[in-house]
Amino acid sequence: MFGLFAKPRIMGVIFAIFFLLAAAALGAIYFLSPHVTLRITTGPEGAKARQFIAAFVKVAEAQHPRIHFEMAPVPDLRASAKALEDGEVNLAVIRSDAPLPINGETLVILRHDAIAFIVPHHSSVSSLADLAGKTIVLPTGPAQNDNAHTLDVLLSYYNLSPDAVKREFLPASDIGDAIERKRAVAAMAVGPVGPGDVVDTVASIGAATKGAPKILAFDDADAIVKRFPFFESYDVPQGGFRAKPAVPDDTVTTLAVNYRFAVPITMPDIVANAIGRSILTAKAQLMNVSPMAGQIEAPDVTDQNPLLPIHPGFADYLSNGDQSFFDQAQRYLYIFGIPLSVTASLLTLLVSMVSARGSKKDRDVTQRLLELAHEASNADRQKLEALEQELHEAVAAYIARSGDGDKGEQWKTSLAVQHAMRRVERRAADLKSAASSGAPPTAALDAAEISRTDSP
Repeated sequence: MFGLFAKPRIMGVIFAIFFLLAAAALGAIYFLSPHVTLRITTGPEGAKARQFIAAFVKVAEAQHPRIHFEMAPVPDLRASAKALEDGEVNLAVIRSDAPLPINGETLVILRHDAIAFIVPHHSSVSSLADLAGKTIVLPTGPAQNDNAHTLDVLLSYYNLSPDAVKREFLPASDIGDAIERKRAVAAMAVGPVGPGDVVDTVASIGAATKGAPKILAFDDADAIVKRFPFFESYDVPQGGFRAKPAVPDDTVTTLAVNYRFAVPITMPDIVANAIGRSILTAKAQLMNVSPMAGQIEAPDVTDQNPLLPIHPGFADYLSNGDQSFFDQAQRYLYIFGIPLSVTASLLTLLVSMVSARGSKKDRDVTQRLLELAHEASNADRQKLEALEQELHEAVAAYIARSGDGDKGEQWKTSLAVQHAMRRVERRAADLKSAASSGAPPTAALDAAEISRTDSP
């Protein structure tokens, strides 16, 4: 009963030291941690995106020295999305009509590429439905397989199987000759309004056929977009692909796909904010290195049904403007601070409960000592020896716990110990005296002795 009890004061000190060490460790991790390293896909070998990625990495690392990028080459755009989905990279270039990563979110739109079906000026082809049983030619290049898949998707809209339209892959400079020689009736190219496959294909066909090629219009573009949301309706301005003679000769509505930077959902908001902001603010610098940077734009934060949601960290920047580090880090302070606060409260409650339990035990000990003193008043020799042993254990436990617990209860316990010791000593003396004289021992101390031993 009188063994060592819990020491609430020591426990409180231990908890305080633990939280101080935890705070110091978190601070050291933040201020002394190494640079963040992010892996980024570079796009297929030979793709113009690689030049842009190299320029972006150079600018981003200059603006944010704590962020370092590692290049991760991929064979095609599908592999780029898969690398992000599998957690192999932190930043990936993806195309909207390729399979999207299930764990991805949009950072910025890099560019829009028009899907252009180009026919010579004298062609009777006016729709994709007219291509059944004919041959179409596509420019060779890193994205040729993705473009062929896009063709299959569009043919399916017109209830044409992929086998219904034959296809060839040729360098853009040779496409005009193939059409002039009747090896194909049309060409399909995917590229921006500016330098790229569409402009090169238009130039090749124009030179070979001695006339300004035509761009097929998609009058049903909105319907196609509703069925295949990874496409978008796109208006190519007059002369978008050739200035003189203008191709197209008037604004034409076609379809487009977009390229974007995607990041994983798990990327911290602060990192996503820093990267996205770097791209937008460094757009002019990037254009000096890569012309494709001219089409960089922020995603639409008001879009209720985005193809790939905007990362919330960058969405905050787009909606609320530039924020201080504290504003950006505030949610992390909540994330870690609230559980830490709850934990501290629970530990404080635990210490309080342990302390209360210790005080109750002190009261129980004091009560038992008073009972022991009463029992000693008329105990025989055998009983008195047992009580004396119990009193010895109580004194040993009291000395071991000295300095802990409630001071008031300790003072009471100290008085009870003295009182019990006096009763035991007096009863032992009575029993000894009675044994030597043959007289019966007194049953209790006199009133004066009781009053003296009970006084503090």
